Amino acid sequence: MATRKKNEKAQSEQTVVNDFVKQQEVDIAVEKRLLALYTLQCIDTQIDKIRIARGELPLEVQDLEDEIVGLETRISNFKSEISTGENAINEYKNSIDVHKATIEKYTKQQENVRNNREFESLNKEIEYQGLEIQLCERKIKEMKASIKEKHQHIEIAKNLLETRKGDLLVKKQELEEITREAEREEKVLTGKSQEQEKYIEERYLTAYKRIRNAARNGLAVVPVERAACGGCFSQIPFQRQMEIKMHRKIIVCEHCGRILVDTDIVNRAKEMLEKQ
Repeated sequence: MATRKKNEKAQSEQTVVNDFVKQQEVDIAVEKRLLALYTLQCIDTQIDKIRIARGELPLEVQDLEDEIVGLETRISNFKSEISTGENAINEYKNSIDVHKATIEKYTKQQENVRNNREFESLNKEIEYQGLEIQLCERKIKEMKASIKEKHQHIEIAKNLLETRKGDLLVKKQELEEITREAEREEKVLTGKSQEQEKYIEERYLTAYKRIRNAARNGLAVVPVERAACGGCFSQIPFQRQMEIKMHRKIIVCEHCGRILVDTDIVNRAKEMLEKQ
């Protein structure tokens, strides 16, 4: 009887030990999974930053190219308007010549009039032609002022155009250099990201990608900072924080659905990345 009790006690103690070992194994597995997920997040964040930085430069180049086209169009329009203005001036000058010839004709006709009524009628025509000449001269003066102003606008646009062409050349060179460097760095990081994915089970990797695609900033795994979620900044209860630190299961934010990790996981992931 004593031997039986002794055996039962030994079995009970062994069960406790086995359960403890199993729990430790589970904890280690979860911890490794969390570490792999956060490390993957760090790598993917670096890739995102490279793509964002590279994505801004082409937009700047495009803006400069558009501005240059706009300046060239503006200069072309000014030149066209100047040409139209010069043609108009020539037409006004021709009109003045016509009006002067008409005045000369009416003046000669006044010498042969038979009465005051004909004389006054011709005199009114001469006055009218004189007013037309004044109107043409005023139009010519306004047109010349407009042409002068347009020449000034052309000079300003040309100077700005040369400046923008220089800026575009610099930006294109910068874009080519950054693109080459970024592509090399992105290729290395993409390789690291794919390598890290091998350490994560398919269902967790799928969940990670789903959360990441849904998040505006691409963050699927975030640290707890100042008792708050590092993604949506919602406060996390103390008991929840303790569970996150224990690494016994994967815990997500109740508000945004991101996977939460503690500072220990964060620091170990940084050390791992620094060694790579």
